Amino acid sequence: MSRLFIAFCALFWGVAAQGQDLAGLARVDAAGSSVTDTAAGVDLVLSLSQPVPYRVFTLDAPRRLVLDFSTVDWAGLDTDAFDRSEAVASVSVGPFRPGWSRMVVELAAPMAVAEAWMDTGAANAVTVRLEAVSEDVFAAAAGAPPSALFALPDPAVAPEPAHRRQDGTRPVVVVLDPGHGGIDPGAERDGTVEADLMLQFARELREVLRRAGGFEVYMTRDDDIFVPLEMRVSIARMAGADVFISLHADALAEGRARGATVYTLSETASDVASEKLAERHDRGDLLAGVDLTDHDDRVAKVLMELARAETQPRADRLADALVAGLRETIGPLYKRPRLEASFSVLKAADIPSVLIELGFLSSDTDRENLLSEEWRANAADGIRDALIAWAAADAAEAALLRQ
Repeated sequence: MSRLFIAFCALFWGVAAQGQDLAGLARVDAAGSSVTDTAAGVDLVLSLSQPVPYRVFTLDAPRRLVLDFSTVDWAGLDTDAFDRSEAVASVSVGPFRPGWSRMVVELAAPMAVAEAWMDTGAANAVTVRLEAVSEDVFAAAAGAPPSALFALPDPAVAPEPAHRRQDGTRPVVVVLDPGHGGIDPGAERDGTVEADLMLQFARELREVLRRAGGFEVYMTRDDDIFVPLEMRVSIARMAGADVFISLHADALAEGRARGATVYTLSETASDVASEKLAERHDRGDLLAGVDLTDHDDRVAKVLMELARAETQPRADRLADALVAGLRETIGPLYKRPRLEASFSVLKAADIPSVLIELGFLSSDTDRENLLSEEWRANAADGIRDALIAWAAADAAEAALLRQ
């Protein structure tokens, strides 16, 4: 895991739950776990190999029951088979933050937590009893606790790093953002998982940039963990990023689109497909249990207000350079390789930010390319060449501005 991300976690989340005697890795017993409809609502039982600290809360829009554990190995739990209730829309599980696991139960109807307890001893099981309530009652009770972890001290306030625009006199700081991770695997096709593939490519690209010289490279995640979208931007700011590149490989439910695409931020999407793609990317935070109550509508309204007149043209030129670089090394791209959409992860107004869809996992050709080590190496070379060209032109512009 990158040192930058570990430092960030230490500052904002702490390193361990305080005041808890329970520790260690618990394994889920799928046979002893269940979701059962009752006359009052739903009973959820999660059988574990040992007791661990846990916490339960609900969130709205969409309605979710969230359970945090320290720490659970979810191997063997088939969430599709586990979800047998009419009142449950879906169940997601996975690593959430270093040292913590999460289960998110998306509810088909408003229900409140009536009781929650953990049995210990011969059988270790967490039971959550949900009861049907009105929409108003659910909304009033929903919300993440002050800390989504357990009894942690107030987070330390990290000072904003002093940062100046890159001008060619120092290494260009690049933050690579492998999309999804942990509880949010992203797109999946024929055993290929977007989160895993983008992490692998980000590591390969990092090495290519480091070997090229002139770059200082960080990653928002260097493991299969969930990092909220807002946190990815904060990590970039902490690193003093000159460039933020988010890496993805989506899949379409219908259509035969293929080829790489480079996105920049816009309040309005280039087309309907781009708008739907941005919605799918942002939905990862919702399903992972991030409380966006104060952000859902506001983010969309302030994205363009935050975008500074200086940064957006620089991001546009970066995207154009990336299209040219990728076309040179991997050949034909998507039919419209330069698009715009309101991706939340691109909202850092002070950092030129782009999102690269390297291809579509729903395309056999793209999937074969993405799984090819040679193809990924060529793609990484194209991104490297684009960054070198863009950084030189950007530094020249900075020099003119100083004059």
